[in-house]
Amino acid sequence: MRVATFNILNGRVPTDQHVSLDGLAESVRRLDADVLALQEVDRNQHRSGGADLTVIAAEAMDAPEHRFVAALAGSPGATWIAATGEEQPDSAAYGIALLSRFPVHGWEVIRLAPLPTPIPMWFKGRRWPVLVRDEPRVAVVAKVETPHGMVTFVNTHLSFIRAWNGRQLRHILSSLVEPPGPVVVLGDLNMGPERAARVTGMRSAAAEPTFPVDAPNEQLDHILISGSLVPAHGAAHALPISDHRALSVELG
Repeated sequence: MRVATFNILNGRVPTDQHVSLDGLAESVRRLDADVLALQEVDRNQHRSGGADLTVIAAEAMDAPEHRFVAALAGSPGATWIAATGEEQPDSAAYGIALLSRFPVHGWEVIRLAPLPTPIPMWFKGRRWPVLVRDEPRVAVVAKVETPHGMVTFVNTHLSFIRAWNGRQLRHILSSLVEPPGPVVVLGDLNMGPERAARVTGMRSAAAEPTFPVDAPNEQLDHILISGSLVPAHGAAHALPISDHRALSVELG
């Protein structure tokens, strides 16, 4: 089975920042994943034409099972608050999505609080640090009936704050309810492969740089595995949208 993760940047084309719904669909078709994790996903946002990007991706990959989970509700620049899961299905939101061609036997949502205070961060070209705030994060978990038995898939997009994202990742793993078989963690973890493996105790299924898209020099996006699954043919893909490359691997 082929699994993939992709930070889609709201479906934007990085050269001019316009959203391409056709580019999103084409990217998903090219990945041809059986299970696909997406991050930075819009639903009913003005900047992406009011589209439900999860539905577009599901149609492109012919995935009957899919779940969008909002991390933020509202619209950027207007009302932008932490999502609770109680929002109306047609409300504007931003978050992550997990899609599967295989049957899903259960879904779980794990909400991750942001760091409660702003912290100083240094950015290239600036002499002084800037105080920045993180945003609420979330993980979505699916128990999937695959050709290799029941597998627990986890999709998340973690904080860019180093000390906090490790804590978030440990919290996700400790929150899983007795997985019945192998576990696959996918997503933009905002950390390198060595640290991701150390924090989780899991194996990296695909070691490829994924950011920035044109000349990637670091791996922020990961597919981590535990249990009996065996990885093969891992690859990073430059696609029509996003500032990240997608990451895919065959698991057997």
